[in-house]
Amino acid sequence: MLDMFGDNTTTVTAAEVAQRLNVARSTAYRYIQSLVSLGFLEDDKDGGFRIGRRVLELARTARRGFGISEIARPVMRHLALQTNEVVLLTRLGDGVVVCLEREEVATRAVRISYEPGEIFPINAGAAAHVLLAWLDEGELDSILEGSSFRRLTPVTLTTARALRNRLTETRVQGFAISRGELDEDVLGVAAPVLAGSGKVVAAISVAALSSRILDAQIPAIAEAVRSAADKISAVLQRGE
Repeated sequence: MLDMFGDNTTTVTAAEVAQRLNVARSTAYRYIQSLVSLGFLEDDKDGGFRIGRRVLELARTARRGFGISEIARPVMRHLALQTNEVVLLTRLGDGVVVCLEREEVATRAVRISYEPGEIFPINAGAAAHVLLAWLDEGELDSILEGSSFRRLTPVTLTTARALRNRLTETRVQGFAISRGELDEDVLGVAAPVLAGSGKVVAAISVAALSSRILDAQIPAIAEAVRSAADKISAVLQRGE
């Protein structure tokens, strides 16, 4: 039932649950009421049911359990102040990129909508390139073989060969830059967060509207992102 929710489905009805589960509507309603009583669903004013507070609490617990969020948040806030743009913390999970945290101090007329809990594909965006670039060859092969390489914009990388070339560039320069790969109007700059073993455990990135960032500004942003990633990495490594 919870899998029925998504970007385009924020509420469900008992009739929809009954159809999805292939059960009687009365049975579906009993299931729904069980989840409502536990806080996993809530009544919606329009007659359906929406995600409840308990799911949000579990999402926060999951992010805390990953162990990086508390360390990263102060560094992310500083980076957001430096760049006046959105800062994201992401990790790799089951062949997708998962947004763990978001920091933003800027007040902008046009807001970038990436949020904690959001899922991104592995073939688009600076954070994805950073998270893949330092994987061992076997792990990378496994992920790429199971990926669809969906085209999101005219410049999205849609073949394993093109993506591997980008990953090689990313390893050489130590960070990733993408312009218009995930969303046409968005520029991303990302750097790896490393555990003591040298394994990339997360990516920190700045996401901004491309129209706000001149090419001449990118090196300074990249340096700020790399510095932030190094600070988080240093704390993680001291704790191991």
